[in-house]
Amino acid sequence: MEVLKPVKRNILLNPGPSTTTDSVKYALVIPDMCHREREFIDIMDEVRKELVKIVHGDFYKFSAVLFTGSGTIIDDVCINSLVPENKKVLIINNGAYAKRMVQIAEHYSIPYINLEFPEDELPDLNRIEGTLKKNVDVGLVAGVHQETGTGILNPIKEIGEIVHRFNHPFVVDTISTYAMIPMNIEEMNVDFIMSSAQKGLVAFTGLSWVIGNREIIERSKNYPKRSFYCNLYNQYENFERGEGMPFTSPVQLVFALRQAIKEYWEEGEEARWKRLNRCWHAVQRGISEMGLENVIDPAIQSHLVTAVKAPKDPRFDFNRFHDYCYERGFTIYPGKMFKQDTFRICNLGQITEEDINNFFKVAKEAFREMGLDIPVK
Repeated sequence: MEVLKPVKRNILLNPGPSTTTDSVKYALVIPDMCHREREFIDIMDEVRKELVKIVHGDFYKFSAVLFTGSGTIIDDVCINSLVPENKKVLIINNGAYAKRMVQIAEHYSIPYINLEFPEDELPDLNRIEGTLKKNVDVGLVAGVHQETGTGILNPIKEIGEIVHRFNHPFVVDTISTYAMIPMNIEEMNVDFIMSSAQKGLVAFTGLSWVIGNREIIERSKNYPKRSFYCNLYNQYENFERGEGMPFTSPVQLVFALRQAIKEYWEEGEEARWKRLNRCWHAVQRGISEMGLENVIDPAIQSHLVTAVKAPKDPRFDFNRFHDYCYERGFTIYPGKMFKQDTFRICNLGQITEEDINNFFKVAKEAFREMGLDIPVK
């Protein structure tokens, strides 16, 4: 992809959207094209196959179904489309993004079990198994791979093994791990994987997808149709007929995603994960040098999102900290924990260990501007 002029590079350390390459940015610039052109539908089908390939899925068993919207649209699609009539969804909840699934179920008046765990701990496998034993009317189990509010990496493979023993479909939000942590959809014991373009594949917000078991999707044809726009089977059927999305597609975003996928393969699955790991280790070194602390035990972190305890010093002001860093090209994000004062440093995009090191130079300057010592006392 030809880059005519470099674009100002910002380092996004928020949990998405992520820092993109100029070549992905320029992929948005194409001749105007109708979304019903055969050429464009063929490109979408190519992208769908690549999305399945990234999680080592068999395209004859799994299909990628694209939707226009941010990642939450796919949570909506899966929760409203995959619960049979007179059945419940069991939601394994240890953070803000699982809580969002609970809110979606409530919105559609879908019966649910909100199986809550502390937001700084892993789910208890014995409680999950016990809940499934007691509730024979469960028809779907949903969980989150990485709780992006905290950086916890949940034991999805082990949970999926339990879920499948009870013959339930298992849908997992991998929005902030897909194309970063290497994964194999069948080895993970997962039936549906959800993701979005603006995170691990480092494209742009507005295009999301579910990679799902075709047999289960086709079975859902007879489930209650709770949404007109966000019904999984209807969207899947349109793709299978060779017609693309039933509603207007985000043409330019698909071209950018295709370029991002090309760059994913050029970097390599393992190479990308190693680069992101180096970034996480740099984050850990940086917060240690500043005298800051992790909220979550590093042993159960994803190595993609780090929740940091904010200093208790009254001179610390997150907004001042954010603005100082933002003016110098670095974006950070407040925490999403319900009872703690935290902020997050994320390493999801096209960034390097050097970028992280440069951020901490700026972060130390910001702390000194607020009158804080380094390391923080």
